[in-house]
Amino acid sequence: MTRPEPDQNEPDWLLWAREIQATAQTGLAFSKDPYDHERYRSLTRLAARILESRSGTLSHRIESLFTDQYGYATPKVGVRGAVFDENGRILMVQEREDNDRWTLPGGWAEVNQTPAESAAREVFEESGYRVRPVKLAAVWDRSRQKHPPGLWSVARMFFICVLEGGEASTSLETSGVGWFAEDALPVDLSLGRVQPRHIERMFAHWRDPNLPTEFD
Repeated sequence: MTRPEPDQNEPDWLLWAREIQATAQTGLAFSKDPYDHERYRSLTRLAARILESRSGTLSHRIESLFTDQYGYATPKVGVRGAVFDENGRILMVQEREDNDRWTLPGGWAEVNQTPAESAAREVFEESGYRVRPVKLAAVWDRSRQKHPPGLWSVARMFFICVLEGGEASTSLETSGVGWFAEDALPVDLSLGRVQPRHIERMFAHWRDPNLPTEFD
């Protein structure tokens, strides 16, 4: 059976390298044959060399990232919180590692936390506000959302959140915290984390809680 071609904006070489790495990772987790293990390790090195040739990052550094991954290869899970205040403004934070560009607070989902709990934790850690997620608005694959190319396959969950307390506070990851009306959003967005369309859709879900969850 021929696999359907994904509707994505990432280059073919990145998709191929990612798939080779995932095949090697899964093979190393389940194969018992030492000869197969060496073949899968060779695939890991091949994926790293492909990425080095295109990104300029040294292959041994990429290979080190790959070998830290173990078990059946699956997408990583990210979470974002869309928090609104009583005036209908959305909460955003500035990311230090992306030249203080603005994004919805969020990060990776944590082990032993539900995605909603992870979203609430990330909002608190990055902004100082305590929130309660009330709706899963979207589950979007990173590669389908016109983000800059990234190393990993990532699924991101966006939650509409109710503000419950706290006060603005920056963190090691964030340099600023602010509330923005829909017609006065910052233009310098951290596009690897959030796209203008994502914020637009969060406002739509906040206005109409009955909208279905969006995906892909």
